[in-house]
Amino acid sequence: MTIKAQSGFGSIRIFEDFIANEDAVANTSSTANIGPFRLIGETLTDTDAGAVTLESDGLSGVIQLTSPNATDNDSVGLVTSKMFDVAFMAPIVIETRVRFADLDTKEFFFGLTDVNDDNTGIEGKNLHGATTTLTLTASDLCGFFWSAELTEDEMWHGVYNGGTTTGQVVSTSVQLGADAVAGEWDVLRLEVDPNGTARWYLNEVLKQTVTGAVSTTTDLAVALLLEIKGTGTNETVDVDYIDIHANRDWNA
Repeated sequence: MTIKAQSGFGSIRIFEDFIANEDAVANTSSTANIGPFRLIGETLTDTDAGAVTLESDGLSGVIQLTSPNATDNDSVGLVTSKMFDVAFMAPIVIETRVRFADLDTKEFFFGLTDVNDDNTGIEGKNLHGATTTLTLTASDLCGFFWSAELTEDEMWHGVYNGGTTTGQVVSTSVQLGADAVAGEWDVLRLEVDPNGTARWYLNEVLKQTVTGAVSTTTDLAVALLLEIKGTGTNETVDVDYIDIHANRDWNA
């Protein structure tokens, strides 16, 4: 029997508004803590990578993640531990508000995944997009994906793998019908039910529902990841907030 909330601490709420915590770009540490999240990335030790709160154009609290740029697929991201089990803890709701300065030479993912290592990124670790093909590397993931290397290189996609419904590898089948726009904010919200059904909301509009999109038995982390495509250019993403709701697993 699945046991749900039993006390005042039965509901988990993680909210970070990025008002102060940062990891200076010149810091050469391999990981750091940003509020309740772990800052991770491939070659994050490079002196041009990190996360800083914006003092200009940063009203309401905004952190800017900056990727390394030395090698292809250098990455930066914010992750939790693998602390979420869909069957025991859903409904799980995760939401963020993000903005890109441009829509060139990068990939982005926000969602649930079973890959959250300190040096993890997107391609080769979680997923990748090229022309109209999605390569789903992580055995379990569900979330929002955007890639400059897809034919629809401005379109948001709703990706998934590991549930009872086979992960879709044709990108045109999971397009969410809305583009990212340089310099403009998007609110990304993913809702997951105890049976693994997932819903993708973009700017408060329901864009996709998939039954059995998520494994109900695999431990998952929340991850927000940015990765460069090519070399020589640092890529950035501005993050206004990350909000997570779930039930506590009283079986643990």
